[in-house]
Amino acid sequence: MDQRIIDLYDDFTHGGMSRRSFIDKLAALAGSTAAATALLPILQNNYAQAQTVPENDPRITAETVDIPGTPGLKGYLVKPKDAAGKLPTVIVIHENRGLNPHIKDVTRRMAAEGFIALGVDYLSPMGGTPTDEDKGREMIGQLKQPDVITYGKAAVAYLKGRPDSNGKVGAIGFCWGGGAVNNLAVNEPNLNAGVAYYGGQPKPEDVPKINAAMMMHYGGLDERINAGIPAYEAALKQAGKTYEIYVYEGANHAFNNDTNAARYDKEASDLAWRRTVEFLKKNLA
Repeated sequence: MDQRIIDLYDDFTHGGMSRRSFIDKLAALAGSTAAATALLPILQNNYAQAQTVPENDPRITAETVDIPGTPGLKGYLVKPKDAAGKLPTVIVIHENRGLNPHIKDVTRRMAAEGFIALGVDYLSPMGGTPTDEDKGREMIGQLKQPDVITYGKAAVAYLKGRPDSNGKVGAIGFCWGGGAVNNLAVNEPNLNAGVAYYGGQPKPEDVPKINAAMMMHYGGLDERINAGIPAYEAALKQAGKTYEIYVYEGANHAFNNDTNAARYDKEASDLAWRRTVEFLKKNLA
């Protein structure tokens, strides 16, 4: 697909324009309104494919839980079934659409790897993630940064205090959630490891506050997010932090999302996932 179309969709999904303006510009690139309409299913997520690890997978158990400390905050808790002993725990932070079927699937994947995984619905205090993605993005835009940090800290405390937890907590996030992981690491000293997929970077002056080991994954074509890499890496290096940064050449923003045909990159996604699991197991043992 024409990279200009993918970049246009990325701009739209991150609040750069209205849907009407997006459709008009897409039609201009595609050649007609009919051609633009035909492209939409390829650009949008298809959650019918969000079943890498099915909900009834015999390796896991899943439930919705209330997260103490914040009224209305809920999460999708998935655990390995019949696991012996205390386990490492991981918060899964969604994209800017909320806790959708894809991120629930990622949460189940984490549990299948041996972690207690909690997919936090950051929109639950506002009524929960809607099925309408445009509405979800609108609700994400209404969240205040202090509240996002508060919700993340509540999730860390909940997982750290569970009787089946080994006391170690990591976080993995995608897009908006990647930025949330970076900011949580700045503000939560009890976070042991953070993995940010194509997420916005924290202010360089805040980096010394990070205690967690950090791993970042970026798509090589993601110019908007990648512009912040040099300053972030320089600050991490100067502060003596433990970190790993990977840039996947030829991959777009959201390359991990296998429900999005236009941007999913299987090779980059599989490699990033292997690195992520190894990193979390090492730092949460």
